[in-house]
Amino acid sequence: MKRILVVDDDIEVLETIQLILEIGGFKVSALNDGEEVFNRIESFKPDLILLDISLGHIDGRVLCEQLKSIESTSKIPILLISGLYNPKDFTTLNYGQDDFLSKPFQMDVLLKKITKILSLEEDKPSFHLN
Repeated sequence: MKRILVVDDDIEVLETIQLILEIGGFKVSALNDGEEVFNRIESFKPDLILLDISLGHIDGRVLCEQLKSIESTSKIPILLISGLYNPKDFTTLNYGQDDFLSKPFQMDVLLKKITKILSLEEDKPSFHLN
């Protein structure tokens, strides 16, 4: 079962996304504050992070860049979400995110993006040293 960490300061959005993802067969951990992201990543070990850009006093874009710059978290795919921006804004702006989704969004579109990101991760060749 794939693990998804959802970070959004809007409790209603957070609970709705969590419910839909759990129904979709994912194990979900939800955070309404970006300050605990690193601790939660360490304990939950997510396969994907769904990260809102506007997290109160923390900018999700900066958090995304930080996560992608640290070796232990750099390989975790990040799907940025925002109600303040649209996809055109992210054709030239790159904060290390693997994809972007503007709010409001349809849950089936969210699930398709998540499936695409996670399947791309599975398709990458892995090398094991014996």
